[in-house]
Amino acid sequence: ANGATVIIKTDGTVGIVTLTTSNTPSVGTPSVFASASTERLSAAYDTTNNKVVIAFKDAANSDRGTAIVGTVSGTSISFGSEVVFETGGTDPISIKFVGSGKVVIAYKDLGNSQHGTAVVGTISGTSISFGTPVVYNASEVNYPSVAYDSNSDKVVICYQDNGNSNRGTAIIGTVSGTSISFAGETAFDSSTVYYPIPVFDSTNNKIVISYSDGGDSNYGNAIVGTVSGNSISFGSQTRFTTATYQMHPGVHDSANNKIVFAYKDTANSNYGTAIVGTISGTSISFGTAVVFESASITFPHIAFDSSNNKVVTSCIDGGNSSKGTASVGTVSGTSISLSLIHISEPTRLGMISYAVFCLK
Repeated sequence: ANGATVIIKTDGTVGIVTLTTSNTPSVGTPSVFASASTERLSAAYDTTNNKVVIAFKDAANSDRGTAIVGTVSGTSISFGSEVVFETGGTDPISIKFVGSGKVVIAYKDLGNSQHGTAVVGTISGTSISFGTPVVYNASEVNYPSVAYDSNSDKVVICYQDNGNSNRGTAIIGTVSGTSISFAGETAFDSSTVYYPIPVFDSTNNKIVISYSDGGDSNYGNAIVGTVSGNSISFGSQTRFTTATYQMHPGVHDSANNKIVFAYKDTANSNYGTAIVGTISGTSISFGTAVVFESASITFPHIAFDSSNNKVVTSCIDGGNSSKGTASVGTVSGTSISLSLIHISEPTRLGMISYAVFCLK
């Protein structure tokens, strides 16, 4: 047909390019990357080197912050050697790819009065090296989480600032070589906040932060931020759920220009739930929440598959013997439909890593 995409096949003929998608993907065999107790896992995908980087607290090594590089091949993954990025102990940890084969890891430094700290990692082959850690907040911080604004080439770290009445706070980071500098610390909520998690909307060039708002009965709220130079400004917050004290990790569906949050709905029997948000200017509105698992779940996380234009969540599924479970979802308008697939045997894992999508 006119306008169809074609390729030259090996026999010299022309063929139409087709794409087959599935709502029930297959999964490979789990691979051990650390043969000891690990906690607070976070993962990122390096598009420059086509590698996965996992950062974690190594409970078998004095809680030191540790990272490891993984290589995906088919449905399996292999790993290089573990590299320590913080000897003083870390808890929790958040990692984000920032381009040019680099990642930024934000964490609370247990060996330095629990100050907010970040470090730049550079991937080379199957290894990773680190610059010098930099303190971005010289008070105790909680729940640090990082996003990368590719439009402004800035890092945004969000956290609960214990030195400022536990307010929800964001700060702008600039990566230069193996170092990072910070400016523009801004409180986005004057109340105590819990679990602030930023996500970058590459269509509207906005940062969207989800969090539990102590000034609103600890309900789930979201707020839109705009990065300009070394500063960030915010619109008004919007409540999207009456679930309390929850993480609401989000992802940008670039195909439909939507933000999707996943969470445990404490107001509805702890069911696994997702909701679609739409950004307009500096505000965000939401559709109707959708249950993707009618059972109690823990530690939901979410990623976007840009090849198939699907949203993928992961969680520990209390409705199926605490098996690791994923759901594959399709956004349509302001709603989303999802189907489940079990990805592991029963487990007593404390946390499933952030889902990441690797272009293959």
